[in-house]
Amino acid sequence: MLCASSLKKALPVLALLASFSFGGESWRLAAGASAGRQTPIMATLGLGYKNAILYVEGMGAHKGDNDFWCGWRGDLAWTLFRDLPFKLDLGVSGGYEYARAPNKMHQALNKANGGTYVYPFNYKESLDISLEIRAHLYGFYSQIAYPLHHFIKHDEPAYTWRIGYMVDFL
Repeated sequence: MLCASSLKKALPVLALLASFSFGGESWRLAAGASAGRQTPIMATLGLGYKNAILYVEGMGAHKGDNDFWCGWRGDLAWTLFRDLPFKLDLGVSGGYEYARAPNKMHQALNKANGGTYVYPFNYKESLDISLEIRAHLYGFYSQIAYPLHHFIKHDEPAYTWRIGYMVDFL
């Protein structure tokens, strides 16, 4: 009876130690794409050594003078359970995002008054440092980042999320 209770108590500790395993290949390379908030679409590249990995994401689109968006994000993470189909990345990220979109109501107001009284566009801008977690399952992943500090903020989100697909090459 004593052995069974000791094993029950030791099981979470053993699972945690197994998640820090350094088995398999040393270098890792991953590439993929994701959709989410705040930048709608991002390309992702990951370069890692053993359980540490650096992700770099970014993309942008330009449709006109006041109709564009761009964003980039970098994430330094530690991978748990990396040799299994399900794995977690825990890390710290930083990123910048900016977007402008036409505001037809403001444009009509300026036209009716014969001048520029309000911006003819809406915009969002954010520069932050965040805590981030990614959950991977057979290449598909979801990512949530909680901002710790905003250096630049205008209509900034309380948290950001992404979903995507990533292929591991090494």
